[in-house]
Amino acid sequence: MRARLVVFPIRGKIWCFSRSIDQSASQFTSTNTPSTVKDLWKKISSNSKPLNANAELLVDFISDKMNNAWVGLEKAPEGSFKNKLHGFGLQLLARVKPSEILLKSITKEVTNVRIAYPSSLNARLVRRRLRHIALRGTVIHRKYFYGSVTLLPLTTALAVLPLPNIPFFWVLFRTYSHWRALQGSEKLLQLVTDSSRVKQYSSEVLEPSKELEELVQSGHDENGSVNEKAISDICIKFRLNKNDVLKWRDLV
Repeated sequence: MRARLVVFPIRGKIWCFSRSIDQSASQFTSTNTPSTVKDLWKKISSNSKPLNANAELLVDFISDKMNNAWVGLEKAPEGSFKNKLHGFGLQLLARVKPSEILLKSITKEVTNVRIAYPSSLNARLVRRRLRHIALRGTVIHRKYFYGSVTLLPLTTALAVLPLPNIPFFWVLFRTYSHWRALQGSEKLLQLVTDSSRVKQYSSEVLEPSKELEELVQSGHDENGSVNEKAISDICIKFRLNKNDVLKWRDLV
């Protein structure tokens, strides 16, 4: 599977790194994830895959159930407890860094990447910045993954309270999120390794884009940031999630 990454300066020295929305990728994941515990057990017990592959299958199953529960909260009536819980969850999700969102999007199915960037940027600099994000991600998300795992038993104990165990589900989500970001970091680092240093077929395609260059240049405001109109145009043209892109611009 090929992933398309879009890279461009968005505010001063801060760059945006985002993956184009790929509907086929989400459909592939959903069709390969068991829908029930019975199906999960049947798939695990009937195959001869290594332990780590079965562990990934279990994680995908739990993730799918969490996503379905989140959709249920999103559709809850206005003013209901579930609706308020969804609003609280959105506030927590707003704190997730955009680099984590990028790294989580690089799944194990991705075999190469196309990198679109403004034609005025140096290709080696673009690759170097991507490598930095991937390398930094392997350190940060490994540390936070183990930290989240140690908190799971503590938050599980809160189940005795007569309220939804929100801390447990949040820590469970963060554990899953850091694990996915760690996997994505390692995969991206492998994909953007400078092919001149290794004797293998390059798994990346660098694509300088004049159109992206023009959109970025036309959208600069007096503060050196790309304005929201230009960001909207870029997101439409390159199929990006606007909320994820704005997170890069709003980084402190």
